Amino acid sequence: MGSEEIYNSIKVNEEIITAGQPTAAQLVSLAGEGFVTVINLATNDPQYSLPDEAGTVRSLDIIYHHIPVDWEAPQENDFYEFERLMVQLPVGKTLIHCAANYRVTAFYGLYAQKNLGWTAAKADEFRAPIWAGSNNPVWEIFITEMRRKLRLL
Repeated sequence: MGSEEIYNSIKVNEEIITAGQPTAAQLVSLAGEGFVTVINLATNDPQYSLPDEAGTVRSLDIIYHHIPVDWEAPQENDFYEFERLMVQLPVGKTLIHCAANYRVTAFYGLYAQKNLGWTAAKADEFRAPIWAGSNNPVWEIFITEMRRKLRLL
């Protein structure tokens, strides 16, 4: 049971995987795969979240960060906190997840545009497999506004 089996996972490169909510067993397998950091963008919701994800991850000697991004109201400051974590990641593998990889692909796409030279088209292409067929006007507005504020348009 590897990291690539986590719900809606996308392997960005050898160091970064984005995904939906991992199970406790999948978190344990991350340690065996050499992951050093987990970033969780989901809110604590008993329907989707693990009871003590932070405790589980930390018990595996993996660094854990939690930025609870409200699905109905993503905030500019949430993105800036995410960016701050990303630019100071320790060397090693990182899992970035939320409930279903929607928040993460949106944030990572913006981050990659600003910091890694991705075009808007590449960021949209990265998001497409997860977002295909969905209708999330709050998020489309958020992404457009963040691109404007970050001067990525």
